[in-house]
Amino acid sequence: MRVLVAGRTGQLAVELLERLPRDGHKVVALEAPELDLTDPESIRRAVEQAAPEAIINAAAYTAVDKAESQRDLAFAVNAIGAGMLAAAAAARDLPFLHVSTDYVFSGDGGAPYDEDASTGPMGVYGESKLAGERAVLAANPRSAIIRTAWVCSPHGANFVKTMLRLGREREAVSVVADQHGAPTFAADLADAMARMLPRLAAAPAGDPAFGVFHLTGAPWTTWHGFAEAIFAGAAARGHKVPRLSAITTADYPTPARRPADGRLQCGRITRIHGIEAADWRQSLSRCLDALIGPQTQNS
Repeated sequence: MRVLVAGRTGQLAVELLERLPRDGHKVVALEAPELDLTDPESIRRAVEQAAPEAIINAAAYTAVDKAESQRDLAFAVNAIGAGMLAAAAAARDLPFLHVSTDYVFSGDGGAPYDEDASTGPMGVYGESKLAGERAVLAANPRSAIIRTAWVCSPHGANFVKTMLRLGREREAVSVVADQHGAPTFAADLADAMARMLPRLAAAPAGDPAFGVFHLTGAPWTTWHGFAEAIFAGAAARGHKVPRLSAITTADYPTPARRPADGRLQCGRITRIHGIEAADWRQSLSRCLDALIGPQTQNS
């Protein structure tokens, strides 16, 4: 299958470029200026020239705090642009895979969210991604949306790389311990998308293969718990690690509010696509192997 991936250098796009060819897919990955989600003509031209059989939108505006002061840009990419790309896929009757986020929820529900839970984003980033979900589903009935969270990989900027950097620079690091969710590694997302593609390509509009799905790693944890695992893995690889302390969200104010509880129930994607949430601890180990090397023999 010929697959157009919107995005080329982001965490998910990099993993898709590696994963999809293993299933025999030919991948065309484009980002601005060749494929600019803020430019309708760019979208039209890119889809026409790529002539894909499926489109994956792995491009997004993800600067959560900057979005508070860049609302127009966040909506241009995450909502309007996503909708235009989905419409371009619909014009060719192509399946469309799109990535969304736990930030569409308020995080105060008190229990893990399923796909039918009431949304209520607390900031511009979440608002723009929720608007994008609605635009995509309205534009293309053959769309599948994956809501995910806490994406990490050996590529780009992410929490794992930030913790490793801080561990090198500081004797002590404080991490928020009252925000709950689950790390998700981009390689696991890419694998899930690759596994979904054949069914999406064959399914007609209205098939349960389309719609909204949740997929994160498992088990649930906190940012502090994630940091503990990162530093434990670094220590097992012979690296110096800092003292780690727990703080509250109130101790670390940011321009945009984060969901206090962004846990996502991932049962629907298991029931319909047979995809289980990957153990993020195993994925973290592979990520650390790539970033800082394998564990030392006596670890």
